[in-house]
Amino acid sequence: MNSSTHAPTDLTVRRLMIDLSKGFSRHWNGGDAFMTAYANALSMSFPVGEQFFIDAVKHGAQALPDTTENADLKGVVKGFIGQEATHRHLHGLYNAHLEKQGLVNHWGPRSLKRLERGRRMLFEKSDKGYMHELAMTAAFEHYTSIFGDLTLERLDQPGDWFAGAEEPLKTLWRWHAAEESEHKCVAFDLYQRLGGNHAWRMRWFWYVTFQFATDVARQTINNLWHDKTLFKPSTWWSAGKFLFGRHGMVWRVAKPVWAYTRKDFHPLQVGHPTQAHDWLTHHADQWSAVGSAKA
Repeated sequence: MNSSTHAPTDLTVRRLMIDLSKGFSRHWNGGDAFMTAYANALSMSFPVGEQFFIDAVKHGAQALPDTTENADLKGVVKGFIGQEATHRHLHGLYNAHLEKQGLVNHWGPRSLKRLERGRRMLFEKSDKGYMHELAMTAAFEHYTSIFGDLTLERLDQPGDWFAGAEEPLKTLWRWHAAEESEHKCVAFDLYQRLGGNHAWRMRWFWYVTFQFATDVARQTINNLWHDKTLFKPSTWWSAGKFLFGRHGMVWRVAKPVWAYTRKDFHPLQVGHPTQAHDWLTHHADQWSAVGSAKA
């Protein structure tokens, strides 16, 4: 697939019209301890993760030759950075309230230490270390876009992960999901345009897969421990249903995860083509545009 032909050529940076200053309840996601703890765990990873994605894409874009062919991709990178910076900011506010609730963010600091160690051992020893970071970012962005697609796939139906969520977090998660789906091509296209190869793309994909699965499990369990709901039967029933139920995540992610292993893979081959756009259009009263790749 020729990604430059099909990928978005403009990304809008949006200001979300929500107020997190008043906080939210301990079990804000429909009163479900597990579903709340899982989403909270993901949020805890975002400030460090989003900054890593921004840095990787920025360094990759700087390595692109200034050609007409690359002009659009460089423009989209500006929108990507703006969107991710907004995600980082809002999840920082979100995480500050989690800290007030007594939860402890281990995932973010652990990821930062891992990143610093990796840069010393590998990335800084190569004049193209940004390629490794781009491959990792493309892998992470594949997972966040899958999460985004599935978040919007069954709105207000069985399998909707945020159907019972309180405002403003319901809006926050669905908006974040839509933008992750919207900009899912950027890191991948940069990696391909810069000559990235399939073998290294897959090495970093499996590394990211292991780290992500381990980190989200550890942080979710830790959240439940501090919440004093880790050993409640209802917690594990909810976890089992979320993972292995009729609309369980394991079954829903299997196909798009495996699709990434194909040599001819492109992010636009998975997910619904208009789902993110539809949500953003139908909820335009909940955000305002502050810029775009072409601004």
